[in-house]
Amino acid sequence: MGNLIDIKDVSHTFATDGGPLHVLDHLNISVPEGGFCAVVGPSGCGKSTLTRLIAGLMIPDEGEVWLHGERVKSPRSTVGMAFQNPVLLEWRSILKNVMLPLEIVPTKLTRKQQVERAEFLLALVGLEGFEDKKPSELSGGMRQRASLCRSLVHSPEVLILDEPFGALDAFTREDLWQTMHKVKAEEPFTGVLITHDLRESLFLGDQVVVMSGRPAHAQYVMDIPFDGPRVLDDLYTPESAERLAILRHQIEIAQGRATAEDAA
Repeated sequence: MGNLIDIKDVSHTFATDGGPLHVLDHLNISVPEGGFCAVVGPSGCGKSTLTRLIAGLMIPDEGEVWLHGERVKSPRSTVGMAFQNPVLLEWRSILKNVMLPLEIVPTKLTRKQQVERAEFLLALVGLEGFEDKKPSELSGGMRQRASLCRSLVHSPEVLILDEPFGALDAFTREDLWQTMHKVKAEEPFTGVLITHDLRESLFLGDQVVVMSGRPAHAQYVMDIPFDGPRVLDDLYTPESAERLAILRHQIEIAQGRATAEDAA
């Protein structure tokens, strides 16, 4: 099985009032089809820029982004995105919020099939019975579940998650981590997760990429063995503790607070 996502030697610079801001520097990341890549790194290192490049919302100054063997040169309808802020439309029901992408992305589904598709996803994430509610009637965690359904309703090849659980309390966040595994088992996709939570990266990713300080490159890549369903207790094993320690040290290096020799 080949790579579905290939970030090849990508560099990008933004023009700002203070002069050029060099964000990415010869970044290389590959994600195999069906893989789930968690990306961590210091604040401002270009993680969100990376998601926009994958989605085709931006084109890199240098280098190439490839999805399924095609170079990305424009926005891709085969990419779904979920963000920290669910941005649900208050004047639409939860069901109609989830169906919104089907009004934008070309689909062969009939109206009845679209409704059934949205209802299936809502039931999958535990929101059955909330289809007719308005966003303000749901908790933060429930709104994020609905946002996840919306990002998946058009069956994207790639799902980009830009810190979707960052604003939630710890218990809700962990509950949604488990929901993500359930969803991925039912709705296969290739995932890219941007997060500041190292435990989250270990629990959800089968690969963790640590980006360096700006201008960022892939400083360190950790492969996470994936042997069947994961449970939260997996985060408290000696192996997970060792992986967390390695990732914390890599973040300190990226922040300039440590060097590779410090771990020796």
